[in-house]
Amino acid sequence: MTAAYQPSMFDLDDELSLAPLTGRVVRHELSLGAWVDECRGWLAGSDEVLDTLLRDVPWRAERRQMYDRDVDVPRLLCWYSERSALPHPVLQQALDLLNEHYAAELGEPFVTAGLCLYRDGRDSVAWHGDRIGRGNSADTMVAILSVGSDRVLALRERPETGRAPGRPGLRLPVGHGDLVVMGGSCQRTWDHAIPKTAKPVGPRVSIQFRPAGVA
Repeated sequence: MTAAYQPSMFDLDDELSLAPLTGRVVRHELSLGAWVDECRGWLAGSDEVLDTLLRDVPWRAERRQMYDRDVDVPRLLCWYSERSALPHPVLQQALDLLNEHYAAELGEPFVTAGLCLYRDGRDSVAWHGDRIGRGNSADTMVAILSVGSDRVLALRERPETGRAPGRPGLRLPVGHGDLVVMGGSCQRTWDHAIPKTAKPVGPRVSIQFRPAGVA
């Protein structure tokens, strides 16, 4: 059973709005040319957005082969292409602000949005990088806006880099309108995951904005 969602006291008081990114973004410099930007509470009043996404997005379940059987992917998904209308007007505003802020550094716009619904602590995503397409060979960015309950976004250097094992990683609680942007070489030199948790957490939706050809 999905745990009841506990709204943020800040979301309850705030009107729906996006804060300016300039002066609010904190950059974590990682190794091998990777970095992660963090902006806490970028989207105020995000519970309204969560309600809309839970209700109106055509969520789909996927299955994958694991060893000799098919298993359910432990989260629900929905993909919005460059030509698709996003499911809440504030997501288009977020896309526009991200493109304005990162235009010079990225050199191209964010154009797609992939949505993931983590229904409770049993939903998760294993260690991976967004390396399908250009992210496998070139620096790029993936911007993630989170609404709903806090979940840990964990990052670690890829074992394939050949560096000493056990290097410190990064663990960021994300939810309630937080923004995280993974950039530089992050997708091909670092992995990230949303681990399962036994804590009673409610739903979280991540909205992942990407440039064309990055998945």
